[in-house]
Amino acid sequence: MKPLAGKVAIVTGAGRGIGRAISLLLGRSGARLALASRNESELLAVGEEIRREEGEALVVPTDLTRDEEMEQLVKETLERWGSIDYLINNAGWGRHSAITKAKVEDWDRTFQVNLRGPMVLSQLILPTLIEKRAGAIINIGSISGKSGQANTAAYSASKAGLISFTESLYEEVREYGIKAAVILPGFVDTPLIPPTRKLDRSKMIRPEDIAQAVLFILTCAPSCCPVEITVRPQRTPYK
Repeated sequence: MKPLAGKVAIVTGAGRGIGRAISLLLGRSGARLALASRNESELLAVGEEIRREEGEALVVPTDLTRDEEMEQLVKETLERWGSIDYLINNAGWGRHSAITKAKVEDWDRTFQVNLRGPMVLSQLILPTLIEKRAGAIINIGSISGKSGQANTAAYSASKAGLISFTESLYEEVREYGIKAAVILPGFVDTPLIPPTRKLDRSKMIRPEDIAQAVLFILTCAPSCCPVEITVRPQRTPYK
């Protein structure tokens, strides 16, 4: 028995790393996937993997800094399957630098992708979830949102905002039976962490670990309780 059989999920940043792992696991669990990111070739590869395992996937290249593309993502998903059950706001962006050297355009883009995008997509699908009185919105944050570090001001601030956004979202949607949750990973072995960082990748969290947390929330967590899951590596990845 597939626990998500017949459900429809939108996953952003679905072409690689955490988003890919989430998409594959939800596909194996029976969900129909709308895959979104800017990189169409990566999305097509993930979509093919899902179909090889007899799942269903829709590829919709989407730039979260463009409202019209997010609107198109939701429109195409509804046209294909007639409904939406889950939104996984996974896409993230960051360019680390000291505050004195930070470029305003990098700060703006970080907030557009990491915070504004999830808000706009949530706003677009909430009427469907409220009408059904069911569903879930899961935001992939970061432990950086709990404590800022040097050279990560924009990224940390955007993830702190995502935590607060999720808390507000929960308060607004719980009466409709809709789940709102945030997952806060530590260091995850993904392309977002450049090879130049002096980190032992064997000690990092695996993308599949985050995917399992998403599945747990969708299948087990009650909508009446706020959910914040922090996923930390067992050992420090610093060399």
